[in-house]
Amino acid sequence: VGTLPGGCDSVGRCFCRAEFAGPRCEQCSPGHHSYPHCYACSCDSRGALDNNCSPAGQCRCHANFAGHTCNQCALGFYGYPSCTPCQCSREGSLHSTCDQETGQCSCRPKVTGLRCDSCVPGAYGFPH
Repeated sequence: VGTLPGGCDSVGRCFCRAEFAGPRCEQCSPGHHSYPHCYACSCDSRGALDNNCSPAGQCRCHANFAGHTCNQCALGFYGYPSCTPCQCSREGSLHSTCDQETGQCSCRPKVTGLRCDSCVPGAYGFPH
């Protein structure tokens, strides 16, 4: 599948197309996946560690990125492509994740603010 028209050399090593590798072109070369098709990895340059991926095409993402090609923010981060930490208030938020686009944390009752770090008007003190 991945051999060039020249066939193989005198020791049996085949001449492979760029996206194939191995003595008989029986695997994908680095930066490609899904043998025998060997598609380019297409990792997002902002979110991926490099352009290499798993045999199934999963790119290796920086900690604040996620997705098959590292083209979205990981849980706990928002605002792709910057992927900023949510920093939700532990006392005022229901959990540590936020809206991945806006950064809005999910606030407990009577708590407000982007990070759930303020009381609503007329309320005081954080719930414990």
